[in-house]
Amino acid sequence: MKKLNHSHLNRGAVMKNFQKIILGLILSIFFSVNVYSQNFNDALRLSEPGIISGARSLAMGNAYVALSDDFSASLFNPAGFGLIKNMELVGGLNYNSFNNNTTFFNQRTSLSNDVKKFSQVGVVLPFPTIQGSFVVALGYNQVKDFNKVLGFSGYNGGNNSYIQDLTSYNDDMAFKLTLSYPIYDANKKYLNDVTLINGRLNQRGNVLQDGGLNSWSLSGALEIQQDLFVGATFNIYSGTFNKTRDYYEEDLNNVYPSSVLLDPSEPGSADFKSFNYRDIIDWNISGVGLKIGALLKIEDNINLGATIKLPTKFTIKETYSLSSMSLFGTGDRFSYVPPEERLEYEISSPAEFSAGAAYFKNNLTLSGDLTMIDYSKMKFESGLDKSATSTKNADITYLMRSVLNLNGGFEYTLRNSRIALRGGFMLMPSPFKDDSSDFDKKYITAGIGYNFSKQSSINFAYVYGWWNDIGDNYGSNISRTFQDVIFQNFVTSVRFNL
Repeated sequence: MKKLNHSHLNRGAVMKNFQKIILGLILSIFFSVNVYSQNFNDALRLSEPGIISGARSLAMGNAYVALSDDFSASLFNPAGFGLIKNMELVGGLNYNSFNNNTTFFNQRTSLSNDVKKFSQVGVVLPFPTIQGSFVVALGYNQVKDFNKVLGFSGYNGGNNSYIQDLTSYNDDMAFKLTLSYPIYDANKKYLNDVTLINGRLNQRGNVLQDGGLNSWSLSGALEIQQDLFVGATFNIYSGTFNKTRDYYEEDLNNVYPSSVLLDPSEPGSADFKSFNYRDIIDWNISGVGLKIGALLKIEDNINLGATIKLPTKFTIKETYSLSSMSLFGTGDRFSYVPPEERLEYEISSPAEFSAGAAYFKNNLTLSGDLTMIDYSKMKFESGLDKSATSTKNADITYLMRSVLNLNGGFEYTLRNSRIALRGGFMLMPSPFKDDSSDFDKKYITAGIGYNFSKQSSINFAYVYGWWNDIGDNYGSNISRTFQDVIFQNFVTSVRFNL
């Protein structure tokens, strides 16, 4: 979480006289330090590819770099637009369900959250040419959905707590809630904060994330020689992200009875009952990006495709708010609500290099893609303190690795029928260097398409994904959640050819 660590020259002075209060306030102007929570997870949120696409491509495991013969080419390979001969209108709806089964100190908690949104709206416009093709497309894609949920509750019998963690940083929140107090040397000089809390508390909480990243795209494709197409997509990104976190520590076993004053100078700090906080992070996201691609047809039964997605620079306008409270058996409550923090900074995502092949035989289509992403190239750019930016980027380099995402799929059109059956898989290895394969995101996909006529069709896709995750409330592996994630996604798309 974000910490507001104000100068403790100010804190010590407040406990003395008015003159020193004024001195402390003046000093705090120059020596106050704001420690923000931005880290590699924030960069990863924007850098890891989403899976939402058109229903046909998604049902085929998003193995679409060498196909891309509909509006989803704007997501995969804009060169594929050159294959389209007729004007096309597309619309899609996305529904996803995120279920998290969390184990925390041998206690299991399950939470889920569902989201429904428009996923795609677009138009493809082929222009007449003497030879070859020239095609333009524009529209909207939901690139990512940030839907995520986490709940946990369990008794931590160790000698650690979030209160102790805050105190170790001399954090104002613990002090304001009378959960810690300052100590001084013989000359009344402030040394540090201490707390009488020594673990053995019940810890519980929940985290809800929502929002998404959207793109408005303009694409163009040319057939530069027979059966060789090139194209580009320019994306304007916009989106939101919200993360609301509630956390509690409770003395259910009366480890800290009425005889224990957590702040010796405050009688109301006896008989500790609970501590809780809520913090909220809100993002407004904007950015621009470019993807270029090529597609080659080899006779009538093989397509080869390749794309490069250039690094994308996102601008984040962030608002952070915090409220916290402590409760004691004396009936006293102490609260701490610092002012909202607002800042603006930039994150650059790494380049993506993709290659794919598709094979056609009678009514069967097989396709496969490889995508290389080096997550160690994520970067925090301008907007944050230079020293903090350097540290965050060093963490990214140390923790992250290059991965190779795999996609595969098939489509089979039933003979003498208007029905197409589809299936596929996706494998997205964890970007963290030390993660086992349990943390890789794995998806299986299925779908069906029905052609009402040569001019119109409807497509359905279903995705089932699973992976493991972990999270620390504070420190490292001392208050850790172990998460088994189940992800389900339904997409419906309709297409009209004019």
